[in-house]
Amino acid sequence: MNNYKKLSRRNFLRGAGVTLTLPFLDAMLPLRAESPAKPLRRMICINTNLGLHTPNLFPTKAGKEYDITPYLEPIKEFRNDFTVFSGLSHPDVDGGHPTEMCYLTAAPHPRADNFKNSISLDQYAIERLVPDTRIGALVLSSHSSRGLSYTRSGVPIPSESRASRVFREMFVNGTPTEVKAQVQKLQQGESIMDTVLEEAKRFQKGLGKQDREKLDEYFSAVREVENRMVKAQEWSKKPKPKVDAKPPVDITNNLEVPACVRLMIDMMQLALQTDSTRFITFALHGLNAVPIIPGVTQDWHNLSHHGQDPAKLAELRIVEIQQMKLFGELLTKLKETKEQGNNLLDRTTILFGSNLGNASSHDNKNMPIIVAGGGFKHGQHLAFDPKKNPPLSNLYVSMLQRLGVEAGKFGSSTGSIAGFEMTAG
Repeated sequence: MNNYKKLSRRNFLRGAGVTLTLPFLDAMLPLRAESPAKPLRRMICINTNLGLHTPNLFPTKAGKEYDITPYLEPIKEFRNDFTVFSGLSHPDVDGGHPTEMCYLTAAPHPRADNFKNSISLDQYAIERLVPDTRIGALVLSSHSSRGLSYTRSGVPIPSESRASRVFREMFVNGTPTEVKAQVQKLQQGESIMDTVLEEAKRFQKGLGKQDREKLDEYFSAVREVENRMVKAQEWSKKPKPKVDAKPPVDITNNLEVPACVRLMIDMMQLALQTDSTRFITFALHGLNAVPIIPGVTQDWHNLSHHGQDPAKLAELRIVEIQQMKLFGELLTKLKETKEQGNNLLDRTTILFGSNLGNASSHDNKNMPIIVAGGGFKHGQHLAFDPKKNPPLSNLYVSMLQRLGVEAGKFGSSTGSIAGFEMTAG
């Protein structure tokens, strides 16, 4: 029997108020050797808008023999899965914090009265590739509706900062009554897996051992995410933690930075695993408050404007190492998720960096940039001229080409990035 005809790429498990998209299974592959399925290529773009202290990130030596720096220490096990870039920036993108609008667009002079933004990298890729997915791009943020994605006309696409809503968008549907009932079940700690359990059992009977194991891993991941969301909701019922700086009321829950980001990491992994989307942007916003991270007592934004104060630099290092640990958790999740004899990390290009090269002075040059996964030859520090930066958009062109876009130019690019090569396949 031709399993490819039986199991199309768009297979779902359905129940009242639930549509569970299935991950890519071997049974969905064509059997004919002369027409192998092309690997699905994906992209995640992350921006931490209060910068990263680059002396703790950039190695002093270029090439493959660089020494691990304090900020690379949390992800050192992935050394051969990422590349560190120094000496890149967007030409004519200046003005400090507003440049986060241009992180994925490279549109110049965001502080100008006549500023008009342009299309972001993710939306450009979607236009060119037209992926057959439930969600075009998942636009996420750690809090607020301010994201990284912009339409072709430069209009910002609102981001989603609540993991429960992302989860609902991917898995909960049906009539208004069914949706309401299913949401109530989730709030009570019941799994959507209970709704589709019988159908899941019937579906698994016709699958091979490897596919059954893959589905078991996926179903377990769904339950784990639901449990985390229930625990996250419980935080809102607990007394507010005491901190030295009184946080604004509207960001009280956002002080739990690691927990909030971990939920979004879960959403990213599930979204890619189910092919609900192939493009994700995540705005990791800093806070004008003290994040709840052990050892941190000062306002995060204030720490970013350290002015070389040793006490501030010490606490800033704690905050930013925590961000690198969270980045490492994302890499771990994707590498552990198998697909077609490979893993999601090798299929997903992840851009991690900041629009600020030096947050303390609002400098937008020499931006901290890491690219992981995606099928590139990694394990190196590509160092460019720190005083005469090539366009960061050259890297974006290389990323687009890896996705399968025949792109010779994007934003302010002058070509692709030198020294950054793709692997075969």
